[in-house]
Amino acid sequence: MRPVRCLGWIVVIGATGTAPLAAQTTSFDPPRPGIDASRFLPDGSFAEGDGHRTLAAFPKNVGRGLVSVFRTNNVAPLLVGASLAGSSNFFDERAQGAFGGKAPGFGSMGQSAGSAKVVIPFTVGLFVAGRASSSSRFRAATYDMAEALAVTSIYTAGLKYTVQRTRPDGSDRLSFPSGHTAHTFTLASVANAHYGPKVGVPAFALAAAVGLSRVERGKHNVSDVLAGATLGFVIGRSVAHDNGVAPRGRSTRFALTPSTDARGAGMGAGVSVSW
Repeated sequence: MRPVRCLGWIVVIGATGTAPLAAQTTSFDPPRPGIDASRFLPDGSFAEGDGHRTLAAFPKNVGRGLVSVFRTNNVAPLLVGASLAGSSNFFDERAQGAFGGKAPGFGSMGQSAGSAKVVIPFTVGLFVAGRASSSSRFRAATYDMAEALAVTSIYTAGLKYTVQRTRPDGSDRLSFPSGHTAHTFTLASVANAHYGPKVGVPAFALAAAVGLSRVERGKHNVSDVLAGATLGFVIGRSVAHDNGVAPRGRSTRFALTPSTDARGAGMGAGVSVSW
């Protein structure tokens, strides 16, 4: 069934980078989720001396964010999200019957709160405020939000036009995944990485409400929403982590090495990537 097969894209995003990157990744083990403890100053503010968060580095950082989704650290959340989305696919029609059109006001709220017309100006405004702020933590968080949102938009658009799943209301074939949900979960994930549960929990609750409103509106299935939430969560934490660690001091490297199968028979080639 096509809706089920399309969920495999989430698994592919996480699984394709597992083996070659295993030796190059670092674990998420900070006092705040996704941020290296060494990047915090004694007063709790965030150190920005590594040159990661500059306007000139923004395009490069977005490119790195696109690749970071493939890290082994993200395999577990991607697989969990794919499993939940795949399972909920069998209840999509029932969920539409239970929630669809039952709370028009709630649906309209989510339509506005998660739309590009609101999310993009909101994020740009935060970004500008962050560059002018004296708080290094706020400056870092708003930069990461803008970067993560750019990465999420690229992946979301790519999946929508590749999968082309029909929306529940039949308006178009851009149902999978939910862009509203992906964008709001991205912002929530970055906020949680920098400020912890006191900000992260309300932010995730708001993002979940936006996702449910898309089901009520008939624009997305529950499986679309769960896929979007997974994508946003993973990208947000990846960007925050990458910008929070010290530079590795080396460029991207590719290595091609001879390889055999598990029995030592035959001959092949193995490819590894490090950055």
